[in-house]
Amino acid sequence: MEPISHFFYSHRLKLQFWDWGAAGKPALILVHGGLDHARSWDWVARELCTDFHVFAIDLRGHGNSAWAPGALYSIAEHVLDLSALADIINEFPVHIIGHSLGAVTTLFYAGTFPERVKKLVAIEGVGLPIQDKKDNAPERMRKWIDAVRKAENRSPHSYSSLAEAMGRMKEANPFLSDAVAEHLTKHGTNWNADGSLIWKFDNYARLFPPYGADLEDAAELLSRIACPSLLFWGRQSFAKDPDGDTLAAKIANRRVVKVDQAGHWLHHDQLQIFMRETKSFLAE
Repeated sequence: MEPISHFFYSHRLKLQFWDWGAAGKPALILVHGGLDHARSWDWVARELCTDFHVFAIDLRGHGNSAWAPGALYSIAEHVLDLSALADIINEFPVHIIGHSLGAVTTLFYAGTFPERVKKLVAIEGVGLPIQDKKDNAPERMRKWIDAVRKAENRSPHSYSSLAEAMGRMKEANPFLSDAVAEHLTKHGTNWNADGSLIWKFDNYARLFPPYGADLEDAAELLSRIACPSLLFWGRQSFAKDPDGDTLAAKIANRRVVKVDQAGHWLHHDQLQIFMRETKSFLAE
């Protein structure tokens, strides 16, 4: 089964989402992580669309969605875009699954609109990329300006072949099989005129503004989440263990699943375990 491509508008941006069908069933939205794209959910979507009407969004600056003028990519703007798509789907309360940046977006959406979310699954999202304000406001501003100036002088890296781009994908996640790496690379790249490949995401999406969601704001938002929440963590990941995270503790109705032999992309690394736990959670 292949999804149908659609576009919608949010904040004057033309954004893509993929519709996996099954109209009449409960709505479920998939939200990918940073520097990723919606088609990274294909294996998950194919299994879930038997019981849900599945939608997968390309966040602004990612996949086939438009890049943001001014190159600002705050959590608030991602929450805005998710809210716009949810309003278009208009089948509340919705189920949402998010990974990394997408998980943060999902959690903040559920804290902003607790009545609109039935259940949520967050893969490695708690604490990322929320500011801890270890630097004062002027220092944060200076560091952000410096990072933007450096990005302005950086040319996006291109790859001479699909195999070379796949190699970079596997370097980022050594748990990936060749088949998964090829799928992610094909859907995550565009061809240049000279026959080389370049990633679809906007390089400025790597940078987060020096203001926005801080720890206090995040704690307040997460404390307002009313729905049951399933938090995944890969034991070989760089992310925090949710059991030791003060922000995760703000989510009242939470359950944590820790997965061995899995890194930050555990839904790729241990798909069967992820699907088993997620299906059981959603069916309860």
